[in-house]
Amino acid sequence: MESHQTIEAAAAKLLSAERFINGRLINRKRVVRQAMYALLTGEHLLLQSRTGAGKTLLADQVFSVFTGQRVFKVQASKEQQPDTYFGGLDIEQLKKGHMTHNTTGSLVESEFGFIDEIFDANDFTLRALLSLLNERRLSRGTQQVDASIHSVFAATNYLRVSEITEAVLDRFLFQAVILPDKNPYVQYRIGRKYLTHSGDIAAPTTSIPYSDLQQWTNIVGGKSEIDISVPSDVLYFLNLVAGHYEYARIRAEKDRKQPGVGEFYISPRKQAKAVDMLRAHAFMQGRSSVVMEDVAESVAVFATLGMEEHENLFKKSYSSLVNTLSVSNGFSQLKVLLGFHDLLNEIEMNPDLMNAPLSKLDATPVRRTFLDWVKESLGGADSSFAQNKKLLEGYLSEFIPVCDEIRDLKSSLELELREFLQDLAKHGNS
Repeated sequence: MESHQTIEAAAAKLLSAERFINGRLINRKRVVRQAMYALLTGEHLLLQSRTGAGKTLLADQVFSVFTGQRVFKVQASKEQQPDTYFGGLDIEQLKKGHMTHNTTGSLVESEFGFIDEIFDANDFTLRALLSLLNERRLSRGTQQVDASIHSVFAATNYLRVSEITEAVLDRFLFQAVILPDKNPYVQYRIGRKYLTHSGDIAAPTTSIPYSDLQQWTNIVGGKSEIDISVPSDVLYFLNLVAGHYEYARIRAEKDRKQPGVGEFYISPRKQAKAVDMLRAHAFMQGRSSVVMEDVAESVAVFATLGMEEHENLFKKSYSSLVNTLSVSNGFSQLKVLLGFHDLLNEIEMNPDLMNAPLSKLDATPVRRTFLDWVKESLGGADSSFAQNKKLLEGYLSEFIPVCDEIRDLKSSLELELREFLQDLAKHGNS
């Protein structure tokens, strides 16, 4: 109960800050929520729009609600070198043949960063930024320094496509396109805000210590005693949706792919980090567990918000899988097979269990359906290795998948079981 109350109280503070930001930034609720996810997960946000859409104002206003952090701001250009971001070179060390940056006041020693027109930077500088953005570490020659970076927001008026920029883009877990809204009422509201603030940020009425944000990020990242649980079936479904969406994007873009533009790709890094985004969403709802419906919100990771075609493809992938698994009882079968995976994993960790009665493994996180099936199948049989092998193989053999997604999972488990048994036989454990 205490953990739940802690998350509820923290969520209330963050939602209050979000409401304040939305009061200053007109018609930006979705990207502001995306910024909150970026901060909670300790990830980066890329904002793309035409000039004058308020990208810098958005970053400044979001950063302003926190206190105690250092903020690094720079406008990128082709003439800049890495020392613009890492700090100037120490001349005395350079004379001795050592390339050492004086990191004081640089991005390396800042918790928040804002890089304007990031793709105006040359490829050499962008390549140098990769490890800083991802590993939070300055690696230049013999100089190895841990960075303080929590989140970097970057802005651009255009995307420059190359091998380097593709790697840079993958470092930004969250991406959004901000399209100007020419609706007269929206423009009127923007005008009213301009009359009040003259284009500057609004001074926060209350603020959040950066130390609080660090604690919340640890909770969301699974690095705290306070846990936000992610059920196995939700995690598996998240990856089903990601794969379905990736395939849909590739098909949709195949006929109009431009020369030099790579095929759409969701990296394993992004797919893994999407789990933290689910926990961030649950956190903002004041919950200590992720639920299946939260997967719909992962559109904020896998699609570029503001690109209606991409968002619609994601929503179609999500709803299609929900319908398939709901109508066919696939969600129940998913839990059953993942429960079998739990049992198989426990046996792989302790192969001696193959010589014990599987029907008595009630302490394992396996689904009751398998235990009931084992007890019915055993009858008066012994618990020899051969008998347990027959039970494990027989259960999967008799399992009838209701859809392709469950059939693929069953096939993967059959392969894992086969390889495990072969490995046992090879080492004389059978």
